[in-house]
Amino acid sequence: MILFFITNKQGYMIMTQDLIAELAKVALDDEIFASNIYKRLAKLYSGEAIRLKLIMIAEMEIKHAEFWQKFLEKRGFTPSLKPSRWKVALYPVLMRLLGLGLSLGILEKGEINAIEFYSRMLESQELDDYKRRELKKILEDELFHEQEFVQEESRFEEFLSHVKDAVRGMNGGLVQILSVTAGLVGLSSNPFFVALGGLIIGVAGALSMGIGTFASIKAQRQVHEGALYRIRNAAQHVAHVFRDRIAGYMKKKGYSQSVSEALADEAAKEPRLLSRVIAEEEYDIREETLENPLKGGLYTGLSYIFGALVSLLPYFLGLQITIAMVSSLLLAGAALAFTGLIIAISANLPVKRKMLEMIIIGLGSAGATFLVGRAASILIGIEVG
Repeated sequence: MILFFITNKQGYMIMTQDLIAELAKVALDDEIFASNIYKRLAKLYSGEAIRLKLIMIAEMEIKHAEFWQKFLEKRGFTPSLKPSRWKVALYPVLMRLLGLGLSLGILEKGEINAIEFYSRMLESQELDDYKRRELKKILEDELFHEQEFVQEESRFEEFLSHVKDAVRGMNGGLVQILSVTAGLVGLSSNPFFVALGGLIIGVAGALSMGIGTFASIKAQRQVHEGALYRIRNAAQHVAHVFRDRIAGYMKKKGYSQSVSEALADEAAKEPRLLSRVIAEEEYDIREETLENPLKGGLYTGLSYIFGALVSLLPYFLGLQITIAMVSSLLLAGAALAFTGLIIAISANLPVKRKMLEMIIIGLGSAGATFLVGRAASILIGIEVG
């Protein structure tokens, strides 16, 4: 939900009655849609804990929708209570494909948008006390929903870290092999030659990216583990030094001197806790998030070859070269859009913008490489097949 607000010099939202009504309609549609999605998702996932949470949140969203329905009816509007059918049908299918870990990211993003929306509405000076109290209750509910999804999402932290490796690999395979095949099409009219050339480069690229990711993660892990080892040893013998540092960090964060000292004293009682706080504050290291190099390399390499095969499939099918190239571009475009979706979910970025960006970069690179290959064929006289 992306909204633009007009504010006065004091920074408060300027609201007319028409704007209030329009925002209320948006809020009603959003709450009805959310309640339907949560109820459908509760039927999809077998885990009892997440299922009950989704049902509970759906019921809270229904109450929010009832508030906005009454709000609009008092102003003479007859709001529609039916959400978009295709959106309600599409979301559960998409989330089933993405899996629970990434689905939780989508749900969390929706709650963040709702929190921002209601927070901005509460800045308005035009709302009476009753509406302000009700909006605050709704905002409290949305914050509760967000926290529930964050807690559930934390169970998939390792999986989500490897998803980033997979996306990096798949995106690399798509863009590089799509560019390579486009260039080869400029040189040859034989689809088998294009497929074979692309496959050779794809296998080499997968090995290169997989090994590179493995080496990079391993080196980073070794550096972090070395830092953790030094901190733990020091915490056993000179805890008072770390205790003073923690007190200083807390004071910089805005805590009072007494609270900072109390927090530092509490951490100093347990060497492992003390070393954990220092690692996070000074080195931004969390032991539980250290990535497995082997898994990271495998995710990257296998995803790269998968992305390559998506681009190569039409050529392996032996389609006429022009049809194969167009089919390859369409398949790769869809796959690039999918990788853009996952990146947007993982990094909390605008979904449409990221998907479009990925498509433009990938297809643009392929188009440029095709022109280079075509120019070589014409100017130098190279023609294969």
